[in-house]
Amino acid sequence: MTALIEKKEMRRSVSISRRRWRRFCRNRRGFYSLIIFSFFFIASLFAEAISNDAPLLVIYEGDAYFPLLVEYPETVFGGDFETETDYLDPYIYEKLSSDGNRVYFPLNNHSYQSINFNIDGPVPSPPTGENILGTDDRGRDVFARLLYGFRLSILFGFALTAVGTLVGIITGAVQGFFGGRVDLFLQRFIEIRGA
Repeated sequence: MTALIEKKEMRRSVSISRRRWRRFCRNRRGFYSLIIFSFFFIASLFAEAISNDAPLLVIYEGDAYFPLLVEYPETVFGGDFETETDYLDPYIYEKLSSDGNRVYFPLNNHSYQSINFNIDGPVPSPPTGENILGTDDRGRDVFARLLYGFRLSILFGFALTAVGTLVGIITGAVQGFFGGRVDLFLQRFIEIRGA
């Protein structure tokens, strides 16, 4: 008898979830907004592979290097310094792209913090082929900053929601378990803090 009741409850909960999803899908604006948001969020998770001043792959003198994953000193590519390689430096870029060597950059070869020194005119600059959304007042690529900033904002929002929900559940459990003065005190504290 109890097994039959549990099966009916499971069917009801599944059907409620399906009904809610169907109702949500009928709301075209909400559904398409979810699809667009999901696309941008998933793309922003791969921000380093989409927009970065470090190449995805460098083939130098027959060896493969992955600068996106490992920091290589400039001396590895025939440079003079032991510091991290600046792949947009004309001297290094010339070494990486000549004599059978190859370098493969992401779609946008600017990071959120890299400055474009090859801008013709003052900054902020308008959109060009190199900076598809232009640059800000310091010469940094706006597209890269939007991509990385979007990811940071959304992940922070998700973390804040999770922490707020967890604190609310714990506070409610403590209030429900102890009741009486503890419940009254915590409820007044929440009301004062929320005001």
